[in-house]
Amino acid sequence: MKTTITLMATTCLTLTAAMANADGHMAGEMTIVSWGGAYSSSQQNAYHDPYMEKTGISIINDESSSEAVAKLRAMNEAGNVTWDLVDVEAADAIRLCDEGLAVEIDADEVLAAAPDGTSASDDFGDSLISDCFIPQIVFSTTFGYRTDMVPEGVEPPKGACDVFDLETYPGKRALNRNPIANMEWALLCDGVAYEDVYDTLETEEGQAKAFAKLDTIKDQTIWWTAGAETPQLLADGEIFMGSTYNGRLFSVIAEQDQPVGMAWDWQMFDLDGWVIPTGLSDERMARVMDYLEFATDTQRLADQAKYISYGPARASSAPLVGDHATLGIPMAEHMPTDPANATNTFYNNYLWWADYRDDLDAKFQAWLSQ
Repeated sequence: MKTTITLMATTCLTLTAAMANADGHMAGEMTIVSWGGAYSSSQQNAYHDPYMEKTGISIINDESSSEAVAKLRAMNEAGNVTWDLVDVEAADAIRLCDEGLAVEIDADEVLAAAPDGTSASDDFGDSLISDCFIPQIVFSTTFGYRTDMVPEGVEPPKGACDVFDLETYPGKRALNRNPIANMEWALLCDGVAYEDVYDTLETEEGQAKAFAKLDTIKDQTIWWTAGAETPQLLADGEIFMGSTYNGRLFSVIAEQDQPVGMAWDWQMFDLDGWVIPTGLSDERMARVMDYLEFATDTQRLADQAKYISYGPARASSAPLVGDHATLGIPMAEHMPTDPANATNTFYNNYLWWADYRDDLDAKFQAWLSQ
């Protein structure tokens, strides 16, 4: 399967290079799939709008990234791939690549070098976790809390383990309706050493231990499926504390001026980036490649950080991160990678999740229904 995909990708890249030089041989429209909210808005400002202005094409936004794996499987089976470029987390990129649903690329052939001539592969470095994955940002899943709901005389929550402390911090919680992060936090906050979490989670006993810890807050938890839900629940005062992506929390705090604080301890680091679906026509593939070279260069990735607090995946972009585009505040201190925010961080083992996700998804949904 992998050899077949590689040959397909090589053929597509050769055709792309030829067609990109011929006017009218690239598609005039793209459907780009992402996550919605503040994140999609940052992509619109940093990538889509400048690219549409440069080329005159139209970009259609689809906010179905949370269902990307299932939908690409269905499109592939039906032989009707309607998406041109899809934003996914690293673990899902690996699954899609392994299943032949995403195109392998040569980063140094497709992506721009850094301004100083450093190759794309060296500039992206360890974030190139799959031959099918084009990294964009480093983000984290972490916690926000209502500052005006912290009990009098109590220190504000610091991080993930405080979500399990209903006595000190009473009130509703919000957690993602899938096992990633929740299972790791449950074990970590139940005394399992950081370095032992994934080994423990591989076992039936370890999974039972994680579910037992989650049982302690289950009836006080609202389970979200879209990253925008927790910020809205916090803004409405319907929960005391909830998990979501750090960029969503930045938006509700800095842009909306809500009484919300950040609890960074044991934030879950992850990568997010593009995959190209297999099955695109030559014209669509040519357009995607042209867009990717534009949208993933050093300046564009730094530009995205003007609109959202996610760290760019290229090393050469980091020094170019400046102030927020409209608020004028320095953005570096709001990044999950800032030393003040990263005392205790949990690195998502996306390779592990690529192997265990389907099984634990089924078990997690069964647990929720009990």
